[in-house]
Amino acid sequence: MNKEENKFADVPLRVKTWIYIILVFALGISHPFAMKIFVSWIAFQSFFEFLRLFKITSNRIITSVFIGISQFLLLNFFSLEHYFLCSLALSLIVLIYFSLLKTSFKQILKIGIALIVCLFAFPHLYFIRENFSGINSIIFIVVVTELNDVFQYLMGKFFGKHKITPQISPNKTLEGFIGGVFLTIILSNILGFFLLKTNILVNSTLGLTLGISGFFGDVFMSYLKRKANIKDTGKLLPGHGGLLDRMDSLIFNAPIFFWTLSFLIKF
Repeated sequence: MNKEENKFADVPLRVKTWIYIILVFALGISHPFAMKIFVSWIAFQSFFEFLRLFKITSNRIITSVFIGISQFLLLNFFSLEHYFLCSLALSLIVLIYFSLLKTSFKQILKIGIALIVCLFAFPHLYFIRENFSGINSIIFIVVVTELNDVFQYLMGKFFGKHKITPQISPNKTLEGFIGGVFLTIILSNILGFFLLKTNILVNSTLGLTLGISGFFGDVFMSYLKRKANIKDTGKLLPGHGGLLDRMDSLIFNAPIFFWTLSFLIKF
């Protein structure tokens, strides 16, 4: 009985944190300018957590603040067409800076991964809001991505027998993956009909794509954490871990959703 109580002891804390997450998310997507600030904060916090994950101690705060401020300026003053070129230049500056600090080549490569996620993957959340259906598109991508994680977890708990990534994430199963993707396709059709006003082909394609890519985003972060021998990327979200722990599936899903929908709506 005590074991069962301990098993669910953190549930109230996790629920309380989810309420805060939803409130901050709602505020962050409420206006284009607020969205720029929100995405810039995500860049700052995520880069800081990556540096911690990769055990890089040199100037964590300074460089993370620099990334966050630079992200805001890029989103505020540059169009989508010029954003990525400017982000590439910014990334080179950051890599050169760490090279001058005599950071090892292996760690430079890891910093490169952090820059790709913070400056190239997550900013797609802002581009999604600005180019597709405004707030509706952000709600769609976030809800589908988060519930895809839940679906795969629950389907794995109920039906999982065959482990799919035993060395990286032992709890993930083939049955959980397939069942989760199937439910995500259904959810995508429901939300797509009401939020995006897209047809069943587009919605099903988005559901299938996001279900698969969300899985790989989760596995990607699990791999990095296992290599670093840590459970969570931070302590920002009590009961959940760091921001990256909560947003891992969006690493792939945000850019894939943006470019997939851009392609689909042309036909």
